[in-house]
Amino acid sequence: MNKKSLKAEVPFSQKAPVYNNEQNQVKEPQLNSFIELDVVPTAIIYCEANFTKSDGKTANGLIRQSSNFRILSVIDSEMAGLDSGYVLDNKRNGIPIYSNLNEAFEMANEPVNFFIYGLAHSNGLLSTIDRQVMLEAITCGMNIVNGLHQYLNDDPEFIAASKKYGVSLYDIRRPVNKCKLQVFRNILKEVPCPRVAIMGTDCAIGKRTTAVTLSNALTRYGLKVVFIATGQTGIIQGSPYGLVMDSIPAQFCPGELEAVIHRAYKIEQPDIIIIEGQGALSHPAFSTSAMILRGSAPHAVILQHAPHRKERVDFKDMPMPKLSSEIELIESFAKTKVIGICINHEAMDEMDLEEYTYRYSKDFSVPVTDALSRSSMFLIQMILIEFPHLRIKIPTLQ
Repeated sequence: MNKKSLKAEVPFSQKAPVYNNEQNQVKEPQLNSFIELDVVPTAIIYCEANFTKSDGKTANGLIRQSSNFRILSVIDSEMAGLDSGYVLDNKRNGIPIYSNLNEAFEMANEPVNFFIYGLAHSNGLLSTIDRQVMLEAITCGMNIVNGLHQYLNDDPEFIAASKKYGVSLYDIRRPVNKCKLQVFRNILKEVPCPRVAIMGTDCAIGKRTTAVTLSNALTRYGLKVVFIATGQTGIIQGSPYGLVMDSIPAQFCPGELEAVIHRAYKIEQPDIIIIEGQGALSHPAFSTSAMILRGSAPHAVILQHAPHRKERVDFKDMPMPKLSSEIELIESFAKTKVIGICINHEAMDEMDLEEYTYRYSKDFSVPVTDALSRSSMFLIQMILIEFPHLRIKIPTLQ
């Protein structure tokens, strides 16, 4: 492998712990430090055998949107030679998929600053092969972005390699010092603007994609919007406000989330705040949804559902819940209102999508759409119906 000079000249923006080679300790980069720079660093995403799949959701999200990085390529030997945008959303984006790190490295016509681990396994651990690939990326001078529960900054081999090759390790899921964690204080009474949470009936079902799509659409139509990321993918994508909820002790989850929302409102003074959901409130294996509903106290919820998904992801003996039961559970638990349904069209054709859109809108008397295949105006209408005062702030609707 041709060893190009790849050492990154720019820091990562999010408040994720990073190994400081000079001081031999973990420090925290300042929030937004990267976003304020003029140069966007380059990155290769590793997503072996999982691109477009549920376990590849971090890679999927970064291909759809990334303000922190300019993505050069994706690594997945099963889809090598294809365009990543085409296989993901049937829209070419010019970002190729390569079979391995060596090919991706050699085909890059410029220095590669970052290697992003784009997989999100349920166990949160590196496989032996993936570990070897990551260490190889370090020898090429790439900084590593890791969204797993397994922290590279605790691993002697990774620490030694990062020091030897002068790169940084970013453990996105590593929580802040416990002395700094905040308990719930009910401070969102000081945040008067609408707060909308995007919840779902399962994990890896499209909540973040819908939340980002809605946020971007509202922004294009003239509203000031804050998107609150609650998982590692949103943080890696470049959301300036967020936290990785499943890495925080349960006692502090609602307090930490309300603190982020409160800070975002005070700084940005937005017209509306969109909160990314995690998992599902009905899911017995996860509790993050409950923490998000408590910590964000949403005025409204948009619910994401995959009609043709029969079983929960990674739980083959656990059937998907009915939409009606999830809606009832959310509205009784959080004293909020489901104002719209967003369909994940996996395993569906156009006729299926039309049928379920009609059926759900009739059965639940709320707007129904698909964030990826339908106009974003349908999402905007969900918001404007529930919060009509926002209409006067959209010039094109006057």
